[in-house]
Parts: sequence; C-alpha cells; structure tokens
Amino acid sequence: MVAGAKPTAAWDLNTLLEAADPAASLPERHLWLALLLQWLRNDRPPAGPDSDAPVPLLRLRHLLQLLSQDGAARERVRGVLQAFWHEIDMAALFADFGFAPRMALASELRHRIAQRWLPATPDTRDLSTLFPLLFAPADAHWLQQLDEATLQALAGLMPPSDPGALAHWRRAMLDGITFLVSAVRAAGFSPALRQRMSAALLADEPFRKLAHAAERLSASVTVGDEEASLREASYLRALLDQCRRAADSIAEHLEDYGVSVDIVFQMDQLRERCARVERLLDCVLSRQPAQDLWRLLLELLRVQADREGVRPLLAQHYSLLARKVAERSAEAGETYITRTRDAWRSMLRRAAGGGAVLAGTTLAKFGVMALGLSAFWSGWWAGINYAASFVLIYLLHWTVATKQPAMTAPAMAAKLRVLQRADAGAEAAAVEDFVDEVANLIRTQMAGIIGNLAVAFPLVLAVQLASKAVFGAPPIGHHDAEHILHSLSLLGPTPLYAAFTGVLLFASSLIAGWTENWFVFHRLDSAIAWHPRLVARFGPGRTHAWAAWWRAHISGLAANVSLGLMLGVLPVVFAFFGLPIEVRHVTLSTGQLAAALGAEGWGLLKQGAFWWCAGGIVLTGLLNLAVSFTLAFRVALRSRGIRLTDRDRIYASLRRRMVTRPGSFVRPPAE
Repeated sequence: MVAGAKPTAAWDLNTLLEAADPAASLPERHLWLALLLQWLRNDRPPAGPDSDAPVPLLRLRHLLQLLSQDGAARERVRGVLQAFWHEIDMAALFADFGFAPRMALASELRHRIAQRWLPATPDTRDLSTLFPLLFAPADAHWLQQLDEATLQALAGLMPPSDPGALAHWRRAMLDGITFLVSAVRAAGFSPALRQRMSAALLADEPFRKLAHAAERLSASVTVGDEEASLREASYLRALLDQCRRAADSIAEHLEDYGVSVDIVFQMDQLRERCARVERLLDCVLSRQPAQDLWRLLLELLRVQADREGVRPLLAQHYSLLARKVAERSAEAGETYITRTRDAWRSMLRRAAGGGAVLAGTTLAKFGVMALGLSAFWSGWWAGINYAASFVLIYLLHWTVATKQPAMTAPAMAAKLRVLQRADAGAEAAAVEDFVDEVANLIRTQMAGIIGNLAVAFPLVLAVQLASKAVFGAPPIGHHDAEHILHSLSLLGPTPLYAAFTGVLLFASSLIAGWTENWFVFHRLDSAIAWHPRLVARFGPGRTHAWAAWWRAHISGLAANVSLGLMLGVLPVVFAFFGLPIEVRHVTLSTGQLAAALGAEGWGLLKQGAFWWCAGGIVLTGLLNLAVSFTLAFRVALRSRGIRLTDRDRIYASLRRRMVTRPGSFVRPPAE
C-alpha cells in the first residue's frame, strides 16, 4: 500500500486488492485492513442476483469469490493477514478488551471519554487498541448471519499452522486465559471485595487455586493431551463458578451495610472476566473452532457497543446506589403518610408547629437582608437561617409540607412494586390498596400545607400589626412590601422559580439518602460507639446512645441542612453567572405576603396585586409538590426497574374513587 494514500470508502475492490502489500509497514497494513472492512460496509450491493442478506455479507461473498478466481490477489491478501497475525498481540484483545485498566469507576470513565474524543492510531501491535478501528458495533448485524460456507472460506485465508505445533491463536488465547485468571485472582484478594464476600464461599479458597488450574490447563493443551485438557478445563470452570458466587455474595453485604459504586464496578468486572474465560475455553477446546471464534467476535462487538457511551456506564453502576438512596428515603417517607384520623390530626399539629417556625424564618430573612451584606454573604446567611429553621423543625418532630413529596415518592414506588408482583387473582385488591395509598398521600400533603400556612400567615401578620401599633412602624416596611408584591405575582416568573424550588427539594432528598448510605458504608456509627477517647470520657452507654442517635438522624439532618443552604446560596451562585434564578417556597412566600399585608394595611385586600400574589402562592405550592414528587418517583421507579404497565387501570380506579368517595382525599375514614 502506498504511504499517504487517501483512506476513502470510494476505493473500488480492485484498487484495494492491488494495494495489498505484505511488505508494507505495520500501520499501512492495519490501515489497509480498516479500508477493506470499510468497503464491506458500503451500502451499495455488488452486481449479482438479488438477495435478502445484508449488503456487507453480499460484498464479503463477492470478495471471497473474486479471491478464489485471482490467485495473485489471494496470495497478497493471505500475506497481509499472515504478517498481521504474526505481529499482532492477540492476547491483549482476549484479556484486556472491554475491561477497565484500573479497578475503579472513575478511571474507566476517564478512559471512555478519552476513547470518544481522542483519535486512535493504527501504529500499534495491541489488538485491543486496533479492534475499534477495524470493527464497528453495527457489524454484529451482518456478522450474525454468516453461513458455514462463508466461515470456511474465510478460514481458508488464514495462515496455516505448523504440523504438530499449537495454533498461534490458541496460544494467544491460553495467554489471555492466564492474564484474565490473574486479574480475577487479584480482584478476589483485594480488601474491598474479600472483606465483603461470604466466608463460607471462600472456605475452599477458589481464588487461590485459579492460577495453578490455569497453568495445568495451558500445559495439557500445549502437549495435545485432549483428555487432560477437558479435565483441567472442567476444574477451572468449577473454580470460576465458585468465584462468581463469592462475588455475588457481596451484594447482600452492600444491601445491609451501604453501597459503593466502585465496589459494584469491581464486582461486575470480576464476573465479566470469568465469563470471558469461559468463552475462551470454548474456543481453545473446540474441534471445529470457526463457529466458536465467530461467536467470540460477536461477543467482542457487543462489549464494544457497551463501552462506547459514558451514560450507560453511569446508569448501570449508579442504579444500585440510586435504589439504596430511594429505599432509605422510602423508609423515612413512610412517616410522612398518615392512614388514620389520629395520625392525620397529628400531622396537622406538626405542620402547625413547622408553620410557626417558618414565620420566624421569614422575619429573620428580612433581617439578614437589612444588614446590607454582599450578595454572597447575604445568600449564605439566608441559607443558614433556612437550614437552622428546618433542623429545628426536624428536631422538634414538626414538619415542612414541601419536604414530604420527595420523601414519600419512593415509598409510593415501593407500593407500586408490590402491585406489579401481585398475581392475577390479587390484582384488583392490589390496585385498590395502591389507590388507598394515593388517597392517604394526598390528604397528608393537604394537612401539611394547611397546617403550615394556617399558622405562618397569621403569625407574621400579627407581628407586623403589633409592631406597627407599638413602635409606629412594622419591621418589614413599604419598600419591602412593594418588592414582595412584584416578585410573588403570578404574572411574573413565579412558576419557573417554584418549579426550580421543587428540584431543590428533590435534590435534598437525594443528598439525604446518599449521606446516610455513606454513613452506613463507612460504619461511622460503630466508630463513634467504640471510639477509645469517647468511651473513656463519656462511658460506653453514652457513646452507644450517641452513635444510635446519629444513625437515626443523619438522613434528616443532611436533608434539612442541604435544603436550607441550597435555597439561600444557589440563587446567588446563579446570579454570578448571569442567570436570574430565585426560589419560591410556598410557606415562606405565604409569610412574605402576610408581611406585605401588614405593611400596606387592609386596603391591600382590594388591590389586584395581592390576589395575583395569592394565585402565585397556590401555583407555587402545586409546583413545589408536583416537581419534587415526580422527580423522586421517577428515580425510585427506574432504580427498581419498575414500568408503569397498569396506568389505565390505576387511573380508572382513581377516577372511580374521586366520584364515589371524594372525601377520602381530604379526611381519613373513621377508625
């Protein structure tokens, strides 16, 4: 092949075959192979009878037919292939392709990004690097339809093996098995996996025996002892199965003690390496290896497709973490769903307490703004004000209505999973149970909002009126009132800001679940309970109680602190980048409107501006709840692999309930 030749798909087959040069340099031969495969992918079928076969397959048959008729071209192509197979490192493809160079998700992510955006070179002897230059994942479509005659014709182009010697590709596969077994053994001995595997499954030390089993297999295949090869392969397969089961046992540990995406990634890598060894064993031991090599190629193309994207990697390995976060939120969310009248009344009282605290939060926010601090510090102290208020509400066992949806959504998803698992005879009852839970959720949300607003509004108004009566002026004056009436109006960007606040409410639930998972995974409760200095200073009873308190409340504290800081700081951060994004929280907005009414007087009730703000608050409440619930519900569904296949039946049952028992969505039924 001529150096500097233009690599274009417009080359015809005769030109390509003329350019085949066994004496060309290594990158030129690799580039010729890439051009030949690119010619096969041309969407124009070759001249000949019509066929339903894919065009690349038709072009491949045409190529093989031409080579069978042109001896000179056939020898040139065989010479290029012979030089290729003798110089290329095939073991790298078998042992490395599809696996991360390091046992960490972050390194694999960086590797995929580099592969996606950085060009590759044909000047390499590493077949795992060259493979994506030669093949595309879409090639699997036509390769799956290869017939036996075409496979045999392709095999005829391969260089012949020396009589009595082990085939070059078989030796490379044995090396690949050795490398893979070494990686599996190293992963099994790594502390992150070993300490989380079942001790019973490790009793026979399967990882320790892998290397010796692979060596014995390689020796028996090399000397041509078929009986010994089959025996050693069977033993190696049994060891690999034990290793896989030991790796699977890690999932049970993660369910109880927290999830790490790096550990999940290492588990998947270990299992996939074991599967690759099984595939290589099929090829090495096969008496007619063409079919097994063809299946291995299809498997490598599937792996290539899986490795092309960054999103599938993150979706796959964060799904378990998302599920654990959703499950931990579901556990907390159960406390926000009332099912009896006593629990409903208790929610009203708890929401009223939360409304009282948030009334003080509203007044304190204007105090922070009155200090005239810089934008960042105003946002920071506003966030501290919100966070302190939310934490106080949490510690007093009161509630903020808008925090409920993001926590209750995973609990609803768990109920839906029960519905989907119900058998045919129990489906109707399961649907009714789910509708009951929806009714419980709706009336609980209503109780929370009513309790918050019914106390926050009159309390802020009372403070304004009392201050005006005693001091002659309210703490929040005319200028602030005008700003409130302008910013809360339904005619402005209030819906956008309210939806954004719903996103923050959802984000705080994720942070809460992630923080609890991190706390449990690192066993910080045990570290606190048995810390030598703490035990010596406070005694084991107090340290154990303190550890249990943190274990029970870490999620709630993380949710409230993160939500408060995001509400205060993120608008300032967005403003720095020129994005005028603000937050609209229904209870805080209600308190601000009450402050405006107290500053302007009762005459404000006759003005349209007040009622536009009231409408904005109603929409703010709906969007706060709907956005946070929808996002949390979708994450919970996807993390559990649940699909809403029974939507029509559920919607029909909900409509029937609204017609026949509308009161059940407002007030709990009698005990």
